[in-house]
Amino acid sequence: MRPAPPTAALALALLCLAPGCAKRPAAGTAPGAAQAPAERRYPLTGEVLGIDAARSVLTVRHDTVPGFMPAMTMEFSVTAGDAAAARVGEKIRAELVVPDGGDLRLEKVWPDDRASRAAVEEAAKALREDTHDRGGSPYREVGEAMPDFALYDQTGHVVDSRRFRGRQVMLNFIFTRCPVAAMCPAATAKMVRAQRLAREAGIGNIEFVSITLDPERDTPGTLLDYAREHGIDTANFSLLTGPPSAIRDLLAQFGVIAEFQGDLLRHTLATLLIDARGRIVWRADGSLWEPKDFVSRMRK
Repeated sequence: MRPAPPTAALALALLCLAPGCAKRPAAGTAPGAAQAPAERRYPLTGEVLGIDAARSVLTVRHDTVPGFMPAMTMEFSVTAGDAAAARVGEKIRAELVVPDGGDLRLEKVWPDDRASRAAVEEAAKALREDTHDRGGSPYREVGEAMPDFALYDQTGHVVDSRRFRGRQVMLNFIFTRCPVAAMCPAATAKMVRAQRLAREAGIGNIEFVSITLDPERDTPGTLLDYAREHGIDTANFSLLTGPPSAIRDLLAQFGVIAEFQGDLLRHTLATLLIDARGRIVWRADGSLWEPKDFVSRMRK
């Protein structure tokens, strides 16, 4: 028998989550402490010319930054994940952060090459139309096919869901800043254990996928940092992000609820198993499922 759709438990789930998924204060800032001087932020586009992973620095030939500086080539500090995900010659878009003191840095770094952007945008448009066509209840039941999508993985490459044809997929939703141990961190730990158990069981035709609930902040580099922090083997484990509209449509079709209320991200959890034909064959709502139960349903 299929587990009940998550909608019925929404009120209870959101009530339980209310104190938990708040955005964290800035590092080193205690509640009530004086705030650091305001930073200026500007949109930036350009091309990566060099990568210094040891220093977490990118050399970027950037376009004119309106209201701040002309086009030139400069070094910018980035996160370790952004440096590891970058590729020489790739186009990027980012947010330039100008502090009152210290080095200029880039945040929210995204790949910006025309082909990748077009593929992701076209898939998002098709997914939007599909969600609309499914009417007021786009939720996909166990036994239905998973929706088609194209998103960026933790290295900035485009992952088209059609690449999973002929392979099983274990899929969930998380966000990297989730501070509640029983929510996203627990779900990630269980996915990592399921990956290890599947390998030990000789199940080779399986992919693991975590899609962010917070695409505005979870860039490819942020997801790569998260993968490293949580010991994720990305050989067959992809962490995906992309246009907020595409994420919203996937949440609707997979029956996951996520919404910001001020500084609070309230969300439910769902983990799904999809067979090699692309059909949803099992789902577990919440975080109390056991990895071995999913592995037992996988096919060698």
